[in-house]
Amino acid sequence: MFLRLFLLTTLFFFNLQACKNGYFSCVAKTKDSHSIQNDSLSIPVTKNKRLVYSKNTPKAKILKYDPFLSLYLVQDKHPFPYPFDLNMRLQLGMAAVTDKVFVEGKVLQEQVGLNQLAKYSAKIKTPALVTSSCCSLEGILTDKGMIDKYFLHHFIYAKSAEYGDIGIRVKQDGKCVKVVASNPYWEDNPFKRGDCVVAFDGKKVRKASVLMRRILFSKVGSKHKITIIRGTKRLVLYATTRKRIGGGEVSDTFLEHRGIYFNKKLQVVRLSQYFQKYGLLLGDRLIQVNGVRVKNQDELREYIENFKDFSSLLFERRNFQFFVNIK
Repeated sequence: MFLRLFLLTTLFFFNLQACKNGYFSCVAKTKDSHSIQNDSLSIPVTKNKRLVYSKNTPKAKILKYDPFLSLYLVQDKHPFPYPFDLNMRLQLGMAAVTDKVFVEGKVLQEQVGLNQLAKYSAKIKTPALVTSSCCSLEGILTDKGMIDKYFLHHFIYAKSAEYGDIGIRVKQDGKCVKVVASNPYWEDNPFKRGDCVVAFDGKKVRKASVLMRRILFSKVGSKHKITIIRGTKRLVLYATTRKRIGGGEVSDTFLEHRGIYFNKKLQVVRLSQYFQKYGLLLGDRLIQVNGVRVKNQDELREYIENFKDFSSLLFERRNFQFFVNIK
């Protein structure tokens, strides 16, 4: 009992000292905890667990894995006595922190789902931690943007690493949270591109970032009431959360529901057995959909919904082009 009280007291004064010395303490804490390891992060978040951001599988006991954001929760064999906590409170200031320097900055644009990470103002070598002056985590900074604390919190504390999906992708368009793509391969998907989402389960929707968190963090199988504006009409739609299968580091073109996965260059990286019958091979590159050239996953996702019943896909393999027609 005395030892536990001593440790708690020590931790309390350590945190007070961290706040007192500001980001200099956060740099020292990052260094002492070995949170930055080459191109990866390994951040102590509890007394025996570390949050890992890495493109490679860590050499540790993996407790949970998020393939969309390249996050791992691993067992810490040599616990750091002063883990980083997640700051879920309002924070007035923040800085990007490495084990050598810190750069104060701010979030310029919030994270919208899995495909659009937050934008941070300051330039610093990545990966890096983003912390408050008391060394509480605000996010982690990668070469593609910042993964914010809401997604880190969900990953660490949710029972599983899965996300929910109701078949739409959205963006902020002024005051409107606009549907920019609707999954055409979901039966009875009620959404259409251009719909403006104004309420989700009775709560007003003002930000695309908040709506996507509500969807992604919702339980698979849960039912939702969504109010939209379509043209001049105000409509109430209903949707059931399904398991998200694409986004972030994973292909997200809606064709994954047919068994084709792509990389950022639209090269095939995974195929279901169904599509192997079409003669497709890993490495084949998609260049057109129904005669229209597509350059990236965003263009493919937004365009494919126009062809729910039939799509003619033009692929290229070693300068040889061929069509694959799917239904």
